[in-house]
Amino acid sequence: MRSRDAILEATRSVIGEVGFDGVNIAAVAKRAGVSRQTVYSIFGTREDLVSQAVSDRLTTLNGAFTDLLESAATPLELLVEIIVQARHRILGDPMLRVLTLSGSGNPVFDPGAAERALAYCVGLLAPAVDRFPELSGRVEFLADIGVHVGWSVLCLDDPDSRSDADLREFLTAWLAPLVGARAG
Repeated sequence: MRSRDAILEATRSVIGEVGFDGVNIAAVAKRAGVSRQTVYSIFGTREDLVSQAVSDRLTTLNGAFTDLLESAATPLELLVEIIVQARHRILGDPMLRVLTLSGSGNPVFDPGAAERALAYCVGLLAPAVDRFPELSGRVEFLADIGVHVGWSVLCLDDPDSRSDADLREFLTAWLAPLVGARAG
């Protein structure tokens, strides 16, 4: 594994174990088996290191959701599956779990977090317009729903207490009128 990749993986592990406040160059370097100077020479600052570790993981997550577009039969099914799969992928990844659920020192909870999440979801759903032309002009509306509902599912809906099948049934019944409705 290249030093850069080892450092990014070490950063994600440290974030998952001790949160964002506990991330420092020395801990990451030790975990990655490299010198602190190597970390600084590749990433420059702690903030750049953390930002790149998070960005790379979100890019990977985005790729996983792209596969759902090919298998979804309807826009509603796509939105529901993205939320169900996000629950597994985010809560199952220590860094993404911390990113989503902890408040202290977490960039997700700064004032621009909702705007960044919306932009991410718009990018995630935009390719769906080619497959589902009825989404044209509605992507931002549906992304906004996805951000708010998805965040609620992540924060309030434990996979141990509600199965994927039950979550799909609930989300389908709840979101069907919204996905079918015209944005006003």
